This record gives sequence, structure tokens and C-alpha cells, in this order.
Amino acid sequence: MSSPPRSHQQALISIRPIRDGDASLLFNAVRESIESLSYWFTWCTPEYSLADAEQRVAGWMQLRESGEAFVFGIFGESTSELLGCVGLNDLKHEADGSGGSANLGYWIGDAHRGRGITTRAATMAAEFGFDELGLKQLEIATLPHNHASQRVAEKLGAMRDSSRQRLLDFQGEAVDALVFTLHPKD
Repeated sequence: MSSPPRSHQQALISIRPIRDGDASLLFNAVRESIESLSYWFTWCTPEYSLADAEQRVAGWMQLRESGEAFVFGIFGESTSELLGCVGLNDLKHEADGSGGSANLGYWIGDAHRGRGITTRAATMAAEFGFDELGLKQLEIATLPHNHASQRVAEKLGAMRDSSRQRLLDFQGEAVDALVFTLHPKD
């Protein structure tokens, strides 16, 4: 499996794999948006600590090494501030090792929303999945009331594919999700 790029850049932001030393950046980004992020993610609680961020970074690095998931930090082009994260997980390859699919997920800090950053970062992560990993399809699963995430999927050119029962964990319960599908551009 090819290794993730060191950095992909596109207007105003860059993404790069999360790595050792990023735990404090992740901690700061999560803490700055703790109220909104904790609504969506069970791992994000008011007690979220630097140790939690260190564990999350170590876990992401292990997943990248094994080729199971690729999590990228979203960074401001002129700063080292972590604005959010975007990643590919739940990778499934064809039996012959070609093609396959993955889930594309993303989040952005409160102060950076509404500026197109998430869409640009998700575009770069999707390009990595298609170009570097040879994936043939990405799925974006959103909660029915997460309109911002749905707008990102639509801006990427993903098509609403289906609704799936009990697909996502939301506030500790398995809930239905809307699924968008994205294919490489010809």
C-alpha cells in the first residue's frame, strides 16, 4: 500500500497526515469547539484531555501504518494551527487488491466554518483516495439533520445514494444515516 503524501496544498489550506507531535494541536482544536463537536462525536466530551488527544493521534498513526485508515490534519496555509481533520476509513479492497472503497469523514472547528475549508480539505483527501490508493468509490455518511455535512458532500459532487438504518453512532445510539457516493472524475 502506498504511503500517504507528506502534504497536499490547495488555496488557503493544506492537509497532511496526523503525526507524532500533533496531539497538542488536536487538543487545542477540539477544546476550542468542544460544545459543538461533543454534539456529533461520542469521543468528544467536556473532559477531553491532552492524554485523550495523544491516544487518538497514536491510534490514527497505527491505522495509517496498517493501511486501515488515513487521517489528515487540516492546516491554515500560513499557520501551523490545526483547523480540523479529514480522513478515509473503513477501507475495503477488492479480492484481487485493486480498487475498493472507503468512508470519507470530516470535521472543522467552529471558527473556521462557512468558508469552504471543509470542502477543499475533503476534495484533497478524496483525490488521495482515488489517485494514491486506487479507490473506485467513497461514501460519506451523514446524519439526516447534519445539513452542513450534506452540503459538503454535494459540493464534492457526491450523489445521495441511500438511507441506511442504524449506520452511525450518534450520542451513544445507532441511528439511521443518509449516504452519499463519490466516484473519481474521468
